[in-house]
Amino acid sequence: MKVLIVGSGGREHAIAWKVAQSPKVEKIYCAPGNAGIAEYAECVDIKAMEFEKLASFAKEHAVDLTVIGMDDPLVGGIVDVFESHGLRVFGPRKNAAILEGSKAFSKDLMKKYHIPTAAYENFDRAEDALAYLETAKMPIVLKADGLALGKGVLICNTLEEAKEGVKEIMTDKKFGQAGSRMVVEEFMTGREVSVLTFVDGKTIRTMTSAQDHKRAGDGDTGLNTGGMGTFSPSPFYTKEIDAYCKEHIYQPTVDAMRAEGREFKGIIFFGLMLTEDGPKVLEYNARFGDPETQVVLPRMKTDIIDAFEACIDGTLDQIDLEFENNAAVCVVLASDGYPVSYKKGYPIEGLETFKGKDGYYVFHAGTANGADGSIVTNGGRVLGVTAKGDDLKQARANAYKAVEWVRFENKYYRHDIGKAIDEA
Repeated sequence: MKVLIVGSGGREHAIAWKVAQSPKVEKIYCAPGNAGIAEYAECVDIKAMEFEKLASFAKEHAVDLTVIGMDDPLVGGIVDVFESHGLRVFGPRKNAAILEGSKAFSKDLMKKYHIPTAAYENFDRAEDALAYLETAKMPIVLKADGLALGKGVLICNTLEEAKEGVKEIMTDKKFGQAGSRMVVEEFMTGREVSVLTFVDGKTIRTMTSAQDHKRAGDGDTGLNTGGMGTFSPSPFYTKEIDAYCKEHIYQPTVDAMRAEGREFKGIIFFGLMLTEDGPKVLEYNARFGDPETQVVLPRMKTDIIDAFEACIDGTLDQIDLEFENNAAVCVVLASDGYPVSYKKGYPIEGLETFKGKDGYYVFHAGTANGADGSIVTNGGRVLGVTAKGDDLKQARANAYKAVEWVRFENKYYRHDIGKAIDEA
């Protein structure tokens, strides 16, 4: 079969790498792709938001399955466009992708269906939000309603910080139209855990757990980013917690979406906070996480094509997802200055070191082909260096060893990815 993957980051590289392992797949395309994805796929110069062009390409090249990696096209309705052309596509329709596309929608859904989450209020006007904050308990969390590349969340410790946050989100529109509405949420404490799941509209199957590191600097300092590294599995996500989440969070979310006439088929990413009062939902995403995918898929034993097709066909109950009994750690190599401003175009050396090394992977997030045939930096997050090990400590040591294999000017990374495992 022929597969088209839509996206250009480390997540899509990991998906392409996993799809290439399926004996059912003979040809992979990726639009627009990147320099690393080109090892597995023919990269196509069509942007992720050019729905009609992508659909036309899929028809012209007899693509059997299209996999949407990114949030923007899903929220924008790319699946509906593909289906209108009679094309087979993996991902939620527009009316279901709103689960990620609007934080206000998802919070209201959780309240209506009694799914555990933080207390909150939604606001359409800055002055109303400011008035509410005058009586609110600090610290508090402000969230831009729409998509903001994982950065539209502000944790405010004082009333002054919170007022400035309202200005950033709603008045100055730092996150664009994502800040036209805002969610003000109680601050929760506990361990964060990410759980990716396959969903076919009625059945849900969980993948292995992971934990992301959002802040730019060591010790969880600095600005929020798209993710600076991750590890899998989370030692804090126990069998008891898994059983609770399946009963009170995962299945109820799928059932709630179906009850609302928004049948969800694709990936639901559950961002959880393990609080003293039990697990609560921090956020939903309607696609694979980035960089969580880079530690989850290398541990997945099941043919990913089988999982994709079962979600589309409503036969997920017949699939047994299997994962290796080991661990993986991913360290993101970024351009110094990310997520604010940074230079790009620097040659990357050492990528060939990963060839033939079992259990070591380098997933390209922001790379391009240089004029001289080299691979150069082309983004804030440049590479995701992933390594497996028998346990988390070994995987972490392996990942940081592999980080040293790669060289480029202004290379920056956190030194404490997975440090929390020492406390487990």
